[in-house]
Amino acid sequence: MEPHFYNVHVQWNHDRQGMMCSPELNKTGELGAGCIEVATPPEFPKGIPGIWSPEHLFTAAVSSCLMTTFLAIAENSKLEFSSFSCSAKGKLEQVEGKFRMTEVLLYPVVTIVNESQRERADKVLQKAEAACLISNSIQSKVTMFPSIEVQA
Repeated sequence: MEPHFYNVHVQWNHDRQGMMCSPELNKTGELGAGCIEVATPPEFPKGIPGIWSPEHLFTAAVSSCLMTTFLAIAENSKLEFSSFSCSAKGKLEQVEGKFRMTEVLLYPVVTIVNESQRERADKVLQKAEAACLISNSIQSKVTMFPSIEVQA
């Protein structure tokens, strides 16, 4: 496979806040399309609550990668499921004088159509965790606490 590149541009606006955009995501040509506001999180000096932070984006990258990898493997495995969701917690710590995202805790929930799919769903989740390219690209520990439910 040839290398792929993903372009992102960040522009500082004011204080500890900026705008992050990707030209690949701005298909409409509308100003601000494909952009999100980013800021220092409120746990840091002059941080701003209610705006996506690098720490949130880091955690979201791991969680969304698990989802997209799960979807691809589930399709290839012919897994019958009715929903997938995943909550995630990113852990920020100071290690050897530097701030690091040391761990990401993933809480995926897969709802299967039939109880007979439980073992397959678990295998697909485990494969997705092992194959997630973001998790495989970071130093942080990634821990998954899967839950498989049967559709009522």
